[in-house]
Amino acid sequence: MNGDKIPYVSVLRLGHRRDRDKRITSHLGLTARAFGADEIHLAGEEDPSALETWKSVTKRFGGDFKCFYEKKPLRFLRNFSKNSGDGKPGTIIHLTMYGETWKDELPNIDLSRPMVVVVGGTKVPGEVYRLASHNISVGNQPHSEVAALAIFLESLIGDIEEEKHFSGGEIKVIPNGKRKQVITFEEE
Repeated sequence: MNGDKIPYVSVLRLGHRRDRDKRITSHLGLTARAFGADEIHLAGEEDPSALETWKSVTKRFGGDFKCFYEKKPLRFLRNFSKNSGDGKPGTIIHLTMYGETWKDELPNIDLSRPMVVVVGGTKVPGEVYRLASHNISVGNQPHSEVAALAIFLESLIGDIEEEKHFSGGEIKVIPNGKRKQVITFEEE
């Protein structure tokens, strides 16, 4: 990333299957939050447990991460491609192993626009490829979508100021190479 502040980063998890994808979807949301995304939208089978997990972690560890269930993800993407909330088109990034190499494509992303990073689950509809401003791969071999999201967000957003980004939590982890160290804040 070139140091610019991206106005808003959303992640859209497509094709969630409650029984099969529970753990991977949960980890996608946790990764999105930890690597600086502002929100996640869950699409596919409705799964309140994923939303509850993300809300609980945000409450306990701080920050202002939002999560939603998106019943009609293609409509959401179509609308976002035309208007990201300010009357201007948003940037849609589709993470796919069939896309352009992420390192080559990063300089071409308009960092001044809000963006949605799309992460598929089951077969991704062809319309997503057409709606995307960028179809990006973090490697052209089968791999974990969680790993791809982490690598991409780290490259896009860069370092997170934890004190500022994750303020207001009940728990704070103190980095320590020898033991587990946490501070628990009591509610006033």
